[in-house]
Amino acid sequence: MKILVINSGSSSVKYQLIDMTDESVMANGQVQRIGLDSQILRHARYDQKYPDRPCVAHDHAEALKVVMDVLTDKELGVIDNLSEISAIGHRVVHGGEKFACSVLIDEEVMKAIKESSDLAPLHNPPNILGIEVCQKLMPGTPNVAVFDTAFHQTMPEEAFIYPLPYEYYEKYRIRRYGFHGTSHKYAAQTTAEAMKRPLEELKIVTIHLGNGSSMAAVRYGKSIDTTMGFTPLEGIPMGTRCGSIDPAIVQFLMEKEGMSIDEVMDVLNKKSGLAGVSGVGADTRDLVDSMNKGNKRARLSLDILSYQVAKYVGAYAVAMDGLDAIAFTGGIGTYEVCVRENILNRLGVLGVKLDSEKNQIVNKIVEITREDSRVKAYVIPTNEELMIARETRDLLK
Repeated sequence: MKILVINSGSSSVKYQLIDMTDESVMANGQVQRIGLDSQILRHARYDQKYPDRPCVAHDHAEALKVVMDVLTDKELGVIDNLSEISAIGHRVVHGGEKFACSVLIDEEVMKAIKESSDLAPLHNPPNILGIEVCQKLMPGTPNVAVFDTAFHQTMPEEAFIYPLPYEYYEKYRIRRYGFHGTSHKYAAQTTAEAMKRPLEELKIVTIHLGNGSSMAAVRYGKSIDTTMGFTPLEGIPMGTRCGSIDPAIVQFLMEKEGMSIDEVMDVLNKKSGLAGVSGVGADTRDLVDSMNKGNKRARLSLDILSYQVAKYVGAYAVAMDGLDAIAFTGGIGTYEVCVRENILNRLGVLGVKLDSEKNQIVNKIVEITREDSRVKAYVIPTNEELMIARETRDLLK
């Protein structure tokens, strides 16, 4: 069974063709700058990476046609025709409360995804476009929606209901949804495999650190709490997002700076977080380099991140009535040695004992705590595309 995974964004389409007999990646890449000037195709096969090349992709229909063409190209492709693709798995950011698992896409599902678009106005519309184009280009091929929010639908009410007038939840479904669900699910499952223990017996905190960051408390394989909320702005500090702050700051800035609500939200989403505190930027490689040169604000930004992450680990240990393992994933989580060290060194009270030598390993599945560490910590490079392919395969079966 060959499954095509599609992640359709506002100006890009990422793709990956996976042979599920051995879960090997046959080809992957992305079409960039859709609708802008000078569209680019970035494509790689299992045996070769090709230089970026120009393509024509004025809209998502043309971009996905580029994807289909390159997969079947005699020189660049890996299949003879599109009929070899058994199904298409689509990343969909928001499923609202209607989807607690992946689903085969039909008219009713599409209607429900569209109704959730006001909860994710930047993400769901391009996700929908990707699905609709695939349905036209490959009629008869099953399409499956895998939702970022689905994994967190197991949260209890005390975790997802905000202490606002309850009518706002009833009228507008204002609640904690959580995101990065596919990544958190993969990290938890892979951690259990690394520990050689059933996931259903473990209490794991998964930490997805990247430009967007979130954490989840995964008890016995189910998410019972997560840091991102109604939107991906809540939670721990991120690359340019502030994370959780006193909401009264919004009104204060509007009055003191003469800013509109849109201008304040732009600051909170695009000019805060690691970039806002450090003044250096959102890339942790630059922050670490600047910190090592004596930049105190760069160090402060990473200390703030590490403190908040460690604080949530403690909170989630309480929420789960115990803790067996911590899983680091995402770009920062798998590569930034000093960030992991900064976080884990704050967790000695939970019995965490870091192995500094193992912690030097990056982007590989590895335990980074000592043998006598009461709570184990792992590096788990995320693979959301493989998770989407697995969900698609399992649903079809």
